[in-house]
Amino acid sequence: MRVLFVEPPKDYWFVMGEYLPPPFGILQLAAYLEREVKNVEIEVVDCNTHQLDWRGLERRIESLNPDIVAPSSLATCNTYLGVRTIQTAKRVNPDILTVTGGQHFTATAQESLETYPELDVIVRGEGEITFTELVKNTEDRSSFPGIRGISFRSNGKIRHNPPRPLIEDLNDLPYPGYHFIEDDVHKYHFAAMGGRNAPYALVEGSRGCLHRCTFCTQWAHWQGAWRLKSTERIADEFEHCYHKYGSRFIWLTDDNFGPGERAGILADKLLQRDVEDDLMWFAQLRCDDVVKNREALPKLRKSGLRWIMIGVESPRESTLKGFKKGIDADDARHAVRLLKENDIFAHAMFMIGERKDTHESIAQLREFANELDPDFAIFTALTPFPGTEIYEEARRNGWIEDTNWAHYDMAHAIMPTETLSRLEVQEELYECYRSFYGSWRRRLEGVLARNEMKRRIHWHMAGQGIVNQFKMLF
Repeated sequence: MRVLFVEPPKDYWFVMGEYLPPPFGILQLAAYLEREVKNVEIEVVDCNTHQLDWRGLERRIESLNPDIVAPSSLATCNTYLGVRTIQTAKRVNPDILTVTGGQHFTATAQESLETYPELDVIVRGEGEITFTELVKNTEDRSSFPGIRGISFRSNGKIRHNPPRPLIEDLNDLPYPGYHFIEDDVHKYHFAAMGGRNAPYALVEGSRGCLHRCTFCTQWAHWQGAWRLKSTERIADEFEHCYHKYGSRFIWLTDDNFGPGERAGILADKLLQRDVEDDLMWFAQLRCDDVVKNREALPKLRKSGLRWIMIGVESPRESTLKGFKKGIDADDARHAVRLLKENDIFAHAMFMIGERKDTHESIAQLREFANELDPDFAIFTALTPFPGTEIYEEARRNGWIEDTNWAHYDMAHAIMPTETLSRLEVQEELYECYRSFYGSWRRRLEGVLARNEMKRRIHWHMAGQGIVNQFKMLF
């Protein structure tokens, strides 16, 4: 049995620039499969590090002759790349079993199997156990009805088996299979964050979130649960990536690191590890959790935490309440101030395009962003990702005007508001970037900043012409 995992050819997301992350999802699946099934040959092909175009991928599939092809399919905007991968596999050999999963295909299982006849199986939700059981039973496809957590075709009909219970102890999972890409691991980098010479790795500390923001896919995908790995396990994995693969920039993938003592405990664990001060890491925290963890921030900075992304979204109370964020504008003000005081790069996310937005409310958001003055600001258009409350509401009410999944990247306006057309929302998104990054004072302060990351980001924004690229979207 030969299983081929594929990271398809894809372009950088222009907002963040030269960004080449390791294919974390399929590396997790590959490592678990390797541990549980001894008679399976596993190959991981990252077309981006191998510089393979679609014809090159087709030749690679021909030479490897796999029984199963499984492309990574994390983000909705990459849907068509996963589909093109399985279409390529079927063109090579119609008998190859094509499998995919992830948040988008989990939420659109029926629609996807109806639309893409080359797709054989969708692994819904958490994939490790389900995919491994599928591999064990591939030679007898009559057993598929007994595999929990998959959707597939049977006798011309689409079947959805019952969901699989979540893994109880995430600490039992093996480390992601970076050894499958060991020859290329030094190529993964995030130029705007860690630079081209800081090998880049991902470490997972938890799955799910405590909160239910209406625009976020995480709560539903992880069945409303928030499961944690121990801080000991997280620190061990940091140290492993640092020494084994030379990783100097690590992204803690948690959608929300959470409140409580966990942050300070992790900082202590990392400070006890055998790593130098050239390790830097990145995390996502809620604004209110930054405030709650204020006492741990000095230790976190000392442990290498150089960059924190916070979801500010909007200064308007009604918008935040509609999103079920559970924060207010003062939380954002306090969070940015605390991060700057502790020399931690403050990366703020803002969102426009909710139904009540007007030219005036978005102008107020721009004023708030300028007042807040984070080190880095990303403005996004509210995007109705499948599996979210926003998507169900928008589909039910006929608000969705753009159904091209490739545009679901938060840089394209997908819906109008009550008073703004979709084009006007797109124009307002451009104005947000122009307002924030067009300030000569901010440009000068950015390129001359003492903080290395702030200098790098502002040179990136200027050198890549990010603001003008937004103007080209309409």
